[in-house]
This record gives sequence, C-alpha cells and structure tokens, in this order.
Amino acid sequence: MNILVVGGGGREHSIVQALSKSNKVQTVYVAPGNKGMTEAEFVPISATDPVKLVNFAKEQQVGLTIVGPELPLLDGVVNAFQKAGLAVFGPTKEAALIEGSKAYAKTLMENYAIPTASYQTCTSTVQAKDYVIEKGAPIVVKADGLAAGKGVTVAMTQEEAFQAIDSMMEDEQFGAAGSQVVVEEFLDGEEFSLMAFVSGEKVYPMIPAQDHKRALDGDQGPNTGGMGAYAPVPSLSEVYIKQAIETILKPTAKALVQEGRSFTGILYAGCIKTKEGPKVIEFNARFGDPETQVVLPLLENDLLQVIEDVLAGKDPQLRWKEDYCAGVVLASEGYPGPYEKGNLVPELPHNKEGQFINYAGVSRHEDRLVSNGGRVLLVGALATSLKDAVAKVYNTFSSVSIEEDAFFYRQDIAHKALNSSASCEYK
Repeated sequence: MNILVVGGGGREHSIVQALSKSNKVQTVYVAPGNKGMTEAEFVPISATDPVKLVNFAKEQQVGLTIVGPELPLLDGVVNAFQKAGLAVFGPTKEAALIEGSKAYAKTLMENYAIPTASYQTCTSTVQAKDYVIEKGAPIVVKADGLAAGKGVTVAMTQEEAFQAIDSMMEDEQFGAAGSQVVVEEFLDGEEFSLMAFVSGEKVYPMIPAQDHKRALDGDQGPNTGGMGAYAPVPSLSEVYIKQAIETILKPTAKALVQEGRSFTGILYAGCIKTKEGPKVIEFNARFGDPETQVVLPLLENDLLQVIEDVLAGKDPQLRWKEDYCAGVVLASEGYPGPYEKGNLVPELPHNKEGQFINYAGVSRHEDRLVSNGGRVLLVGALATSLKDAVAKVYNTFSSVSIEEDAFFYRQDIAHKALNSSASCEYK
C-alpha cells in the first residue's frame, strides 16, 4: 500500500519512521515533509492545500492518508478526502474544533461533566481583567484559537495576567486566535499527556507521556511547542490512568458523537494530576509533538495495521514494549521568539540500537542539513530504565560540539521523575 503523511514536523517524521517498518507499506509519501525524512518520498504540496493533496492521492493510488498537524485538520483536509471517497485518518474540521477553539472545548467539558478547571470565556479586555481581579492570581490566560502551542500564559501575578490579556487581545500577538480568551483557574499538580486512537465512541488509549513546555531548564522561560518528553510516566499508576480514560477520554468521545461531531483519529488529552483526580488542561485533535516521538517507538504493533483496525471499528489490541523512551529537542537560539535560519545542523550520531533522530525544522543546503525552524530536531532513545534512556540522549548531545549562539536544548528533561522517590507504578 502507498501511504501519504500530511505535515512536515518531528511528529510526522516519527509517524513516517513507524510506517516505514511495516511490511504492508510500499511507499511512504510526505507532503511537504522536511529534508531529514530520508525514509519517505517528498511531495511539494502544502499541508493546507486539499485539492492538490486529493489529486495526488488519486494519481499515486494512495491507499491511506494520515493528517498530522492541526491546521490542515481545521482547514478541512479530512473532509475533502472523505468527499472524494479516499481513505483518510484524522478528524473532520467539525470534530477538530475541540482543539481549534478552547472556548468550545471548555463548554463541551462543562456540558458533559468532564473534569477541568473553572473558567470564563472573555470577548473583551475589561471582561477578562474583571475575572482576573475576581479570582486572583495565579491564573491562566489562553488565546481561544490556534497559536502553535504558545498561546498560554500561566500568570503568577495579576500584572502578568493583565499583560497577557493585552498582548493577546489588544496587540494581537496571535492574530485572530486571541480575539477572545479563556481565563481559567490555575491547577497545581503534575501534568501528563494521554493520547488515544478513537473511532466514534470507541477509544483505544496509548501509554501516558510527559512533555516539557518551558524553553529553559527548571521549567523557566516562555512556553514553547515542547522541548522534550518521555514515556511512560513513573508516578502514574495503572489505576490512575484508567480513571483518566473513564472520566476524560471516553466521555469526550461520546460527547462529540452526541454533538454531531463524531471523532475519528487521535484524541489528545493534556491532563493534570490533582487531589480531586485527573483534570483536562487542553485537548488536541491529533498526535502530540513531541509526545508522539517518545510514544510511537514503544508501540509493538504495526502502526498501519492499528490505523486500519481503528477505521474498521476493530480493537487494534495495542501492545507496548517494556521500555522507557526519552526525547530532547534541539532548538534554534531565540526560540520561541525570533531566531536565525540557515545554521549548519550538528551531525549527531544515532545509529546505535534504540537511538533515533526525528527531524523537524530543517532544509538542505548542498550536502548538509541547515536549520529552517524553531524546533530543529529531537534526539530520542529507548532503554530498560528512564535513567538510561535519558543518559543515552544526553551522551549523544555531548559527543559533538554544538554552537551556543545557534542552538540550545534543555539539559533537565525528565528531571522530576528521575529525582522522585516514586517507583514506576505504571509498568
């Protein structure tokens, strides 16, 4: 079977790598991809051009298309493929609204008793600031629409909250995405990501992962799209994960069916562990990035077979390796703010057993990869312990010279788990 993967980031490279191991796959195409994806054939079509993507899939007899990023989902690429009678994996634009509008997601959770923080959706700065004054800090301010993972401010003071509101609503930092904001209760606890293959009301959960959003060590600096991740999460027991599945994932899938927005694809719940049980911080309508890069390498099943089973309404019987996987992002200096492009990407060794690289923001100049985005690549590794998986990744980074004025990476991914006395309850 020929497969088309839509997107060009590290998440899509991870999907491509998983698919390339399947003996059911003939050719993996990626549109538009990036020059680090040597396992795939590049298709010079934008991820948000449904007409050209559909025509390409027909011409090349593509048996299945997998849509990676959120923008093409909300632009209706899946709808276009369905209308053309082509097999596609991902939610329709109607179902993807659970990521496209935080206000909609919060309303859905409120209406269907899915646990989340208390909140108010605000359409003016006055309304938003009044709510901040009423509730006090710390408090969280979120742009309603898509902001590439950067539209969230955890404000520790009222002044910070006001600055975030002004930046989003008055200065239009995130364009139309910040024309209204969700201001919500600050939840204190350990965050984790729980993804699942979903078809209507049928939910097939993956193992939990933990992402690191802040740019700098010690969870300092601005929010980014993610600087690293690991899976599974030692502090989460099977009982607790089952609780999250039963109170969050399954009710959400059912709610979307009842809303007339039946969901097929990957439902991602960004959760937090609280004294009252797991609560939702955010929903995504696709594989997380960089969580995908540390979850898919632990999947024993053939990814293509899993997706085919889910689309057919069958239980894919997910199986997971008895290992840990850790991944650390190499980013362009200045990210998530302004950064230079065109710097030579370090040639990191990754040909040892259980080690890999997922490329994201890269292009090619002559015979070398050069930076072309904020998050450039992710170095990942598997091992029987989280400590060893993390050590493998950092040993890879330390084996080469990395220009500090061109790139940076966090040096404390999984630090809380490694410094905790909690045993690995999950496995």
